[in-house]
Amino acid sequence: MRVTHLLSTTLREAPRDTEGGNQELLIRAGFIRQLLAGVYSLLPLGTHVMHKVECIVRDEMDKAGGQEVIMPVLQPKELWEARPAHGGPTRAEAMGDVLFSLRDRRHDLVLGPTHEEVVTLLAREFVRSYRDLPRRLYQIQTKMRNELRPRGGLLRTREFLMKDLYSFDADATGLDASFQAMTDAYHAIFTRCGLRYIVAEADSGAIGGKDSCEFIAVTEAGEDLVMLCDQCDYAANQERAEFVHDILTSEQEAEIAEVYTPDCMAISDLCAFLDVSATKTIKAVCYGASGQLVLAIIRGNLEVNEVKLSNILNRSGINSADLHLATSEELATADIIVGYTSPIGKSEDILIVADTSLKQGNNFVAGANRAEYHVKNVNYPRDFRVDVWADLATAYEGAACVKCGGTLHAVHGCELAHIFKLGTRYSDLFEAQYLDAKGDMHPLLMGCYGIGLGRLMGCIVEQCHDDRGIVWPLPVAPYHVALIGLDLDKGEMSALAEQLYAGLIAAGVEVLFDDRIESAGVKFNDADLIGLPLRVVISKRSLKNGGVELKLRAHKENRIIPVTEALQAIQAEIRHGLDA
Repeated sequence: MRVTHLLSTTLREAPRDTEGGNQELLIRAGFIRQLLAGVYSLLPLGTHVMHKVECIVRDEMDKAGGQEVIMPVLQPKELWEARPAHGGPTRAEAMGDVLFSLRDRRHDLVLGPTHEEVVTLLAREFVRSYRDLPRRLYQIQTKMRNELRPRGGLLRTREFLMKDLYSFDADATGLDASFQAMTDAYHAIFTRCGLRYIVAEADSGAIGGKDSCEFIAVTEAGEDLVMLCDQCDYAANQERAEFVHDILTSEQEAEIAEVYTPDCMAISDLCAFLDVSATKTIKAVCYGASGQLVLAIIRGNLEVNEVKLSNILNRSGINSADLHLATSEELATADIIVGYTSPIGKSEDILIVADTSLKQGNNFVAGANRAEYHVKNVNYPRDFRVDVWADLATAYEGAACVKCGGTLHAVHGCELAHIFKLGTRYSDLFEAQYLDAKGDMHPLLMGCYGIGLGRLMGCIVEQCHDDRGIVWPLPVAPYHVALIGLDLDKGEMSALAEQLYAGLIAAGVEVLFDDRIESAGVKFNDADLIGLPLRVVISKRSLKNGGVELKLRAHKENRIIPVTEALQAIQAEIRHGLDA
């Protein structure tokens, strides 16, 4: 491809509304253009990268036994409104406003953010017997999610390309095999794409399922925090991570006593005023969800994990899609005083969820349920009730590992992929069953395995760049070679550059030829910004030094190769890069 023919342009500076990171680099280098927040066009360079990523993903999915299908973006909303037999929220309720909804002349529809329902109906039609199992179906398709705050360039968008594979098995052993096959395939995909990543336990979110893992690209731009143990292989998204609580010894129960605590709405102020440790206080946070008031209580040195709380409420039959801190109106109706509330004397209408940390220790300090006052020596069950005990706490830097007792450290990252063991959630919902060898009917066991391809592209840029621009790993680079011709206004130099370009094309080398009449500085800056793996320069200077100049984008050094050996040397560099 000639630069003069390419639908693209580089920018010396990013537009004012860009956020930096992959968004800035991809816009400046001419890979993408933003249409509106969270919606982008891929220009030819960006499309080439996406095709490379798709080819890698397809190759590994096919090796793992996947069969490619294409399922519709438009889906009947009634599929998303099917309610599980055991109760709990529907998928539409769980997704909330993130789900794009519309209506045609006759039907209520959604724009599919995912395809569990549709693929289950396909399996129900075509899988009848144990002889039809296992089956692994995948697609690469545009998905839609009405993100409230799209951010991070390609990391969180409203319209995105995604690969999702769904496995169908007869039993747990088969599901385990599918899960492992996809895990191995994902390791291969991300390694081939040149990414640094970790695998962490994760929350299943609105899709559901029991076992769930995320593949996380390590990058400061990521919105996820992963807790890693420094002594063992434990890794978990902070949304799910568990840890060992500080051990508190119990004392002899003392009489409850009210104390005056002016201006002590915050735990830190309370601890300073009373000279007590935060571990000896009870923090109470009030939430609303589907009209239900929820009081979450936890040790004062810990923070409530709202994802864990959301899952607890869903399991309790309360739809948590609209989980929010209680409004002033909701607090007023329950006579709750912000900063001074506690579980003491609460109405049965309020659901009290307590973190298991409060099972250790006693004689806690808690709110007195009136302004400027707290009470000392609060104990369970003498002084308050608990409706649900659960792990509510957010893991933190320095916490003790639940697996080995080592120390947890927080690492920023971006979710590349999420894999789930769905079990029979959807096959039960839509009666997708198979006949076993004895003639008995059983629900299909399902797994779900997704990769956001645009996000993957964005993560590559977040990891692979320097102060001059992008540094594409060779397997996903839009072209392998940036051929730069200088002094092209001279007939001899133009002829030599054209000859080398024609030779590379004939040899099947992916090359972007900068055939513009521009200065060396402009061409070199653009080549560094675009970030193709190998730069080849032919100029009067390079010929005077002995041939053409070869330089790897990731290296500072260059070397001169005789013109007659240039083609072979370029091909050798590409083979070496692809084999690395």
